[in-house]
Order: sequence, then C-alpha cells, then structure tokens
Amino acid sequence: MRTRTLTDPDDLPALNPRFAQHRPAEGMSSDEAPVRILLLYGSLRARSFSRLSVEEAARILRFFGAEVRIFDPSDLPFPDQVAGDDHPAVHELRALSNWSEGQVWCSPERHGQITGLMKAQIDHLPLEIKSIRPTQGRTLAVMQVSGGSQSFNAVNTLRILGRWMRMFTIPNQSSVAKAYLEFDENGRMKPSANYDRIVDVMEELVRMTVLLRPHADRLSDRYSERKSAGLAMLESVDASAI
Repeated sequence: MRTRTLTDPDDLPALNPRFAQHRPAEGMSSDEAPVRILLLYGSLRARSFSRLSVEEAARILRFFGAEVRIFDPSDLPFPDQVAGDDHPAVHELRALSNWSEGQVWCSPERHGQITGLMKAQIDHLPLEIKSIRPTQGRTLAVMQVSGGSQSFNAVNTLRILGRWMRMFTIPNQSSVAKAYLEFDENGRMKPSANYDRIVDVMEELVRMTVLLRPHADRLSDRYSERKSAGLAMLESVDASAI
C-alpha cells in the first residue's frame, strides 16, 4: 500500500478543543457516513513541509470524523514514462481517487509554481478512464507551503487544475509562508494563525463534502456529454418552470 501511516493520529496539541466542533457537518445531511478524503503532497524531502502540513490536515480531518488516506508518491513515475502508465503506483493513486469524496492538494511553491511531483500526481488522474471519472464531482481543498514570504501562486494554480479536473474547490485555502519556522523538531505544527487556518479549511471541506454528497452526480451532469453519448432524457422537462 502506498499510503502513509500517521504518527500520533489522535494527538492534536495545537488544537483548542473548547472551540472545535467535533462533527462540523452534523445535521447538514441525512447521510451520516464519514467523508472519505484523499490527501496529496508535493515533495519527497525527508523533512517535507507539504507532507507535514498534509499530515496535520489529516489529523484534523480524523478529529472531524473523516476517513483519510495520504498517498505516498515516492515511486510514482512521470506521466508517459511507463507504457500505458501501467505501474502499480499509478493504479493505486487512481483507485484512491475513485474511493475519495473529497481531496486535499498541498504543494510547495518552487520557482513561483507547484512542483513537478505535484503536477505528475494530478496528470496521472485522467478525466475519464473506462467510463469512470476519478475526480469529477469531488470536493477539493488547496494548500501550499513556501520558504519565503507569503504567496498564493501554487494555490492559484491548484485551483485552476481543480476546475480542469471538474472538482468543486472550496473557497477557503491555506498558504504557509516560511514553513521552516512553523514546525517543531518532531515535525508537528506549532500553534499559530497558520495552523488555525488549516483547521478552518478542513472544517469547511468536511461541510462542503457532506452538503454536496447527495447532489454530486447531478451537479456534474452535462448536456454535451449526454448528447455525445446518445443518452436522451427519459422525459421532457419544462425549464421555464424551474
């Protein structure tokens, strides 16, 4: 399995439980099943701040009652490097995307953009494969880390890619500047406004995923695709009455 195991998954020293809603989407839908969230990060450094940020996000999501999977891209080939992209890491990434209802993408900003590793993971997720759309209708939260001053280049690019992948990107986002100052020697994020923002983003992601869950297929149903596939509507609908 190419998923990372969280250390101390239930340890949240930077979270103040007095102000945290344990089930932020409670009452928003009749479907009470835990939301399924896939998290991707964009660096293979031993002390990767995008990975550490994703791990903090995953712990927060678990606190909110979500099921989480963090994909480990350490042996992921570049797109087209392997004939037909027939590689176990590619198959597992696509399976995890199919499993998910929402996703978190976190990339370092490198030379003003997302990393090649981040883009490679997204490029391995086709819009359609054997009539299955591994990203369409999923919710998406975007995050970035940088070594310098505050920037939003990476999250802006991730938003564009999320739209291209037919996902519903939530309004809130996280950008952690000077990330090397935000984590302790154990790789845990220190209490800060940056940590609080990640809590805000994950809280919103859970709510939006639950809110859209019953309607995801309907919201991504397209006239042009029905026409191309020859899928006529079963009954006539008077659009003027809607």
